[in-house]
Amino acid sequence: MQKLKTYIVEDSPVIRQSLIATLEELVPVEVIGTAEDELTAVQWLTQSDNVCDLVIIDIFLKGGSGLGVLRAVNGLAQPYKLVVLSNYATQDIRHKCLELGADRVFDKSNEIDALILYCGQLAAGETGSGLPA
Repeated sequence: MQKLKTYIVEDSPVIRQSLIATLEELVPVEVIGTAEDELTAVQWLTQSDNVCDLVIIDIFLKGGSGLGVLRAVNGLAQPYKLVVLSNYATQDIRHKCLELGADRVFDKSNEIDALILYCGQLAAGETGSGLPA
């Protein structure tokens, strides 16, 4: 299995560190960068020399939002998967995120196991499309 090069957009240092530790322990993930605001994330993600396989995005950030990140990178040629991980994964938010190009949306409070499974599938070379959105 190849390691998934992962970029995390999360404003809470505690959640960010916990997420990194959990993912790196349970699935072949290598976190190659992080951002805590929309501007930093968009600047990194839109530079063609920055390459990753997976981007995990929170909705509420220190500056801007995860929706703004999705809007900015929607349609770029980069082949990465976009995943939203939020405490506010309501049906409306899920729909809006998918509309803006997210591949999946997970709720932080009760879908971490599903995120880990999805990451494992991606690392194994599967598309992860067998899971519900």
